[in-house]
Amino acid sequence: MVDSSGSSTNGLGSLPARVRKASSGFSILETEKVKVLAETLESGVLELQNEGARKLAGTEQTLWTDLRKLWKDLARSQLTFWDNDEDEEDEPDVTLSEESRYVRSLCMALAKFTRNLVAGVPENQVRAYENEPEIRRLIHYYTSWSAMEDPESIATARVLTQALSNIVTSNQNLVAALWETYLGLPEDQVVLIRLLASPDVRTLLTTLIFILNCIHGSRRRTKLLAKSTIGARICVALLDDMLRLFEEEEESEGGKAFNVGYAIFTRLIEEGTVPDLYKKFTMPDEIITPHQTTLLKLVDSYLQSIQLDISTTPEVDVLQTHVALGPFLAKRFFTLSNYAQAAMQRAIGSSIPPSSPPKTTQPGGAFSNGEASTSSDSHEPPAELDVMLPKVCEALVLATQCVTTVALEAEEHHAKLLQFHAGGGEDIPNMKDFFIDVRYSSQGLVENLIETLRLLDLFLPRIYFGKPVPSPAAPNQQLPNVDPTGFLYVKRDLVRLLGVLAHECRAVQDRTRKAGGIPVVMNLCVIDERNPFLREHALFTLHNLLKNNKDNQAVVDAIKPEAEFDEAGVLKDKFSAMKVK
Repeated sequence: MVDSSGSSTNGLGSLPARVRKASSGFSILETEKVKVLAETLESGVLELQNEGARKLAGTEQTLWTDLRKLWKDLARSQLTFWDNDEDEEDEPDVTLSEESRYVRSLCMALAKFTRNLVAGVPENQVRAYENEPEIRRLIHYYTSWSAMEDPESIATARVLTQALSNIVTSNQNLVAALWETYLGLPEDQVVLIRLLASPDVRTLLTTLIFILNCIHGSRRRTKLLAKSTIGARICVALLDDMLRLFEEEEESEGGKAFNVGYAIFTRLIEEGTVPDLYKKFTMPDEIITPHQTTLLKLVDSYLQSIQLDISTTPEVDVLQTHVALGPFLAKRFFTLSNYAQAAMQRAIGSSIPPSSPPKTTQPGGAFSNGEASTSSDSHEPPAELDVMLPKVCEALVLATQCVTTVALEAEEHHAKLLQFHAGGGEDIPNMKDFFIDVRYSSQGLVENLIETLRLLDLFLPRIYFGKPVPSPAAPNQQLPNVDPTGFLYVKRDLVRLLGVLAHECRAVQDRTRKAGGIPVVMNLCVIDERNPFLREHALFTLHNLLKNNKDNQAVVDAIKPEAEFDEAGVLKDKFSAMKVK
């Protein structure tokens, strides 16, 4: 017990004095002394919950001398005990000796004591930081493969991590020194990577909070996490954890850990590190890797979660983030789309019909070229199926969703930006205009998008009442045997992006017509169970392409529907209704 000044009231003397007495003549080899010292430290843990007690204890030089000796002896002796135990065991499951169990209990007690002693007291943090190498060494030991099989060892690693976190949290000098040290270590010595691999969710939550505290408020430390080799390796472990925790309940330890991990990646995104991370996740001869896909998922989630208040100006910061992401997203779109196009062309082989305006309808209500190509009658199997294509399309959907979100925000806040610029604010480009104008290998995004949609319509049959329906552009083509899971939403999101770009934009309307995109969009005005609301998005896009554009309306007028209803229940009059004057 302590009074309001932090002085001991239990009649046993001050806390530093009791620690000194228990550690006097201490030997790690004497079990009884180890037990007494552990009990003394445990009793002090509760006292140190009082800030006054922490500050008072920290003024005693003898306490820091005793703690320093204990950490050094413990690090050296604990590893010695474990080595001896391992020498005596042939099996991977190491049985701890009686002595090593007591030493582990002392390690736990010392970690709790240090954790509480330094909390919120900068002077104590500075004094305790000299023990960081020993604490790190013990964390390394308690996160070994053998130790992580033991629940008590996992708990010890967690408390050691809490102590380390408390030593540096909110102390800019210390956290900077620790971060520089950790991200410069050899990979096998980086305890953060080992902690992130812990099967214990509580340990994982503690580690994620520690990392977030280290990068909080520092652009340099955040960028170092993305750009350094070890930092990128830590991010890989973070992404693995995010996937593992995604299904956890919001209020559970796992759910809390996911939220902290998401906050870490939010910092990384806002500091413009996504392109660096994406590049570091690249693998030789792989167009897309699982970690790159997960990163795109996080970027997509971040972009969709931002709520802008048009009555104030903070959205300018958000739009600046969009500007920073724009070139990266455009390049990802082109790279993934081009790969998908090439893969589908190889799979379809010579049966690809020419891209030209349609003349008549086929059964099912969608539109196709009036002259079926001779190769479309072929029943030969597809020439080649690329096993990476589903993964590429999954990533393409994410990139498309990101571009769509950014373009919509740019259009919504265009007037606000004009006011900001007129008021002397720095120039922030309109990102919708950027995506409309961007080119890759002399091809525009609009033209690239249309070609991808055209090939998808040929390659990927729509699903209606659980059955595949061939594309009307190649009705006799043999359907490829593809895994549907990797192609979810790809047609829907691509046609939606085209509609967003075409809204109130004559240039996109005309470019779409010249690229043969209007019949492609019309062929998508159907129900497809693989693409929920595909018909609605295609109709919206067609509306935007026809509005105030007589040339585009003339293309539609040249197409004569043959049936009142198609099998998906689409009225023939829906297309003429799109001809907005």
